[in-house]
Amino acid sequence: MEFHSLKGIIDQKHVEKACSRLIMGTAHFYQYDSRQQAFDMLDEYFKIGGNTFDMAHQYRDSEVIFGEWLHLRKNRSEVHILTKGAHHDDGEPGPRVNPAAISKDISESLERLNTDYIDFYALHRDDESVEVGVIMDVLNQHLAAGQIHAIGASNWSHQRIQEANEYAAAHGLIGFTFNSPNLSLAKCREPRWPGCISVDEHMENWHKGSQMPLLSWSSQAGGFFSGRFAPDRKDHEEMVRVYYTEDNWKRYERAKKLAEEKGVTAIQIALAYVLNQPYPTAAIIGPENSEELMSSVTGSAIKLTAGEMNWLNLMEREASV
Repeated sequence: MEFHSLKGIIDQKHVEKACSRLIMGTAHFYQYDSRQQAFDMLDEYFKIGGNTFDMAHQYRDSEVIFGEWLHLRKNRSEVHILTKGAHHDDGEPGPRVNPAAISKDISESLERLNTDYIDFYALHRDDESVEVGVIMDVLNQHLAAGQIHAIGASNWSHQRIQEANEYAAAHGLIGFTFNSPNLSLAKCREPRWPGCISVDEHMENWHKGSQMPLLSWSSQAGGFFSGRFAPDRKDHEEMVRVYYTEDNWKRYERAKKLAEEKGVTAIQIALAYVLNQPYPTAAIIGPENSEELMSSVTGSAIKLTAGEMNWLNLMEREASV
């Protein structure tokens, strides 16, 4: 199974391999009964052609588990690691978007991952009280040292990303080359977790203009389109708080209708929505078993017209096929 590629789009000098547009998330691996369950999931994704893995210094054991798998499989040159650091809630009091915390997290991530470089490094949160120049300077020091090969932002506003890249350009530095906010067909009515950023109309327009790749977390809205949830089923507090809105239930009904026409499922349509944007996108997925992984693979191959995209997102009354 071949995935679509971001090769040539995320284009730093050290990033030469094509990157999967389905990115394997690892945040849930600590929940498995054994390391072997996580290893099996990583093996299956890698076997069908996936090569890009998402983790974070802040996620419990994700880097350690992946580092053990990497050591066992000895396939470092065949994979891309995307990891994140400088999260506020990461064992230290106070804001952590500063040179000391960034450098500490990079060093510890490298050790946990059993590697001497990270392909894609993102700042997990922002602190708008910190000048972008200080942040870009320290990230470029690690780029120059070869410890990280490309930098990006997760849960930053597009205005701050633009400001940071303008600073980098003015000072002969490398800027952010990817953005990793939440993008999904179901829209969050409030942040799923504190400090998180979801794509709104303004960020969407910025991506259309800049064509910066967007790597979406919670790309399938936590399973909102899976059929496990309904307006009168309110036992999952987080889903109710974040996704239970009248408009999202309309999107769900439209996804089901279009899925029936195409012979797929609503959650596959929701994934296709993320991957058919008019700018480069990738979807971070968190399959817990083979069936969920293959569902995402099928969803990634679905093509949607601009009319279908607008209709799904309640921008048109009828689908334009």
